[in-house]
Amino acid sequence: MSRTTASRNRWLIALSAVAIHLSIGSIYAYSIYQIPLNESLGWSTSSVTLAFSVAVFVLGITAAFLGRYVEEYGPRRAGLAAAVLFGLGMAGAGASVQIGSLPLFWATFGVLGGMGIGLGYISPIGTLLEWFPDRRGMATGLAVMGFGAGALLTGPLGNFLIQAFDVATAFYALGALYFVLMTLGASYLAKPADDWLPAGMEDTEEAHEQAQSALTGLRNLTAREARSSPRFWMVWLIIFINVSAGIMLLAFASPMLQQIGGASATTAAFITGYIGVFNGGGRIAWSSLSDYVGRTTTYGAFMVIQIAAFLVMPQLVGVWILASVIFLVITCYGGGFACLPAYLSDLFGTKEVSAIHGYALTAWGVAGVAGPQLAAFIRESTGGYTNALYVMNVALVLGLVTVVALRWRLGKLRETDTAQAGAATGD
Repeated sequence: MSRTTASRNRWLIALSAVAIHLSIGSIYAYSIYQIPLNESLGWSTSSVTLAFSVAVFVLGITAAFLGRYVEEYGPRRAGLAAAVLFGLGMAGAGASVQIGSLPLFWATFGVLGGMGIGLGYISPIGTLLEWFPDRRGMATGLAVMGFGAGALLTGPLGNFLIQAFDVATAFYALGALYFVLMTLGASYLAKPADDWLPAGMEDTEEAHEQAQSALTGLRNLTAREARSSPRFWMVWLIIFINVSAGIMLLAFASPMLQQIGGASATTAAFITGYIGVFNGGGRIAWSSLSDYVGRTTTYGAFMVIQIAAFLVMPQLVGVWILASVIFLVITCYGGGFACLPAYLSDLFGTKEVSAIHGYALTAWGVAGVAGPQLAAFIRESTGGYTNALYVMNVALVLGLVTVVALRWRLGKLRETDTAQAGAATGD
């Protein structure tokens, strides 16, 4: 077999990854369950939200620390394990609703489902990078776009199932659908041969790798060195704030549209579904723009846009005006994830960027608890979401200050590294 001949079609590998990410991305439509669970079972807003928070926290921790499992057992086995965990989590959520057990709902949807999402998130990414050494950004962008677009399928379909049947049936049916999609996707995943390259890349790969490792003039760091550096924790804080803002809206988009914008449940569910388009589209658009304007500038733009959005949202009149602002914020949320791997490569080099990325994803898990729980607490204390939006605005201002401080620090580090390199070479 030649170096350009493979046992799999790499475009079908990409499609398989999208099938997995589209399924687990259904968590972004979680807000459609909020009001039905409040009304049918009497569970409080914070109690229902806790399941979402637990799921996001668990998925962040799982994605951060199960990379070794994927490497050891391969993407196919990891993907199948993710399908089983996520399917069981959804089925368990349905059973929990049927018997009215809130702790079981937290354990199944939150813990089991969260583990399935986390493992499913990381299982195809490394494989895609190996199959698309010539189009890394495009390939992984497709996968994470599928994750961001998961609400597009679950929003309207889940709302239809809830209204036509009940919440438990919706969990059962969606769980079965996603189990099938994830199983089919995982079954086709496989790594290419060690010496495989796509046609035309034999003479360009090494040059491409060298270019990617010298984008900023900063020296390569190991994962341990990166984790102990101040700039890692500045990036961690930026990601935490960006995710907290976006995930708060994801968790409460449907009830906020109904309470602030006056939308019906059906209209709110319809809009919630379209959130997936902007979550997914923002990942491609912002990551592409960041190649031209720089990643630090892009994260600064995220903060500025969201500061303005969270400030005006409580005063907005009209469902679609409010929805448009929510869509804009969600593009920043998705873009933050899409830009993160490249930003970490800019800051720490490519030597151990996968491990560094895993550590950074813990910000996602922590934000999954902080953002929704803050909104739920303020909602129950005040009867509305206005104060929650204003509190998040303060956090976003802190995020903007952190971006500015990081830009200043990077300038100083470049000067130091350049001077040391010059001294070492005698220049």
